[in-house]
Amino acid sequence: MTKKTKIYYSRNHRLSDPILLVGLPGIGNIGSLVGEHIKNELGAKKFAVLYSPSFPHQVIMGKSGGMRMVSNRFYHFKNKKGRSIVVLVGDVQAGSPRGQYDVNAKIVRFFKAIGGTKIYTIGGYSMSGQYVPKPRVFGVANGENIKQELSKSGVIFGKVGGTIWGSAGLIPAMSRRYEIDGACIMGETGMLEIDANAAKAVLEVLSKILGIEINLENIEKIKKETEKILKDIESVSKGMEQPQGPGAIPGQEHFTYIR
Repeated sequence: MTKKTKIYYSRNHRLSDPILLVGLPGIGNIGSLVGEHIKNELGAKKFAVLYSPSFPHQVIMGKSGGMRMVSNRFYHFKNKKGRSIVVLVGDVQAGSPRGQYDVNAKIVRFFKAIGGTKIYTIGGYSMSGQYVPKPRVFGVANGENIKQELSKSGVIFGKVGGTIWGSAGLIPAMSRRYEIDGACIMGETGMLEIDANAAKAVLEVLSKILGIEINLENIEKIKKETEKILKDIESVSKGMEQPQGPGAIPGQEHFTYIR
């Protein structure tokens, strides 16, 4: 379909001083959860789609029996003050280093071309292999002004280190070259593939930053279901570790598959 990364968009959508929120798959799927939740709850409208040969050679099967190519998609809505919030969600990220630089540079240039002035990417920061019941929200930024702005909303700076992989890190880093304020906002997470608790913490902070009201009921349901599953696994694990059956000796080591 395309030999290079390309964005198809409708020019009929009027944007006002847009802010970009990037919620793509990553650690704990926090970015995807946050982006999709905001898009759905605020009734955002799709206005652009990004395709790239750097994406996996897959198609998505639809519920009605149709199919579509994997993509990243841009939606928009306006906050209470009439400012446009653009939400970028997607099925995947680019699978190679070259693809990552190509796709993310394309995203930043596109956002600059439509008048964008600020970018927030959403990711996860893994602290340990344990579930985090009260996750913190960390951040890194490409400038002092945006760092101070986010600090007032509860984002913690300078307490964690390491590297940020993929779009969550590359987009705000690249945006500095285009004089766009950029920051990566990360929910503290642990062992979960889908961490709704960390996503909820990020959403609570974003509601202040973006000046929007977000209904968190659906995220709260996912969080409670996850916590119940974890408790069930813990209970089963403890039960399997107890000596059972004829000849079992209390206190003797008992190996299980769940650790």
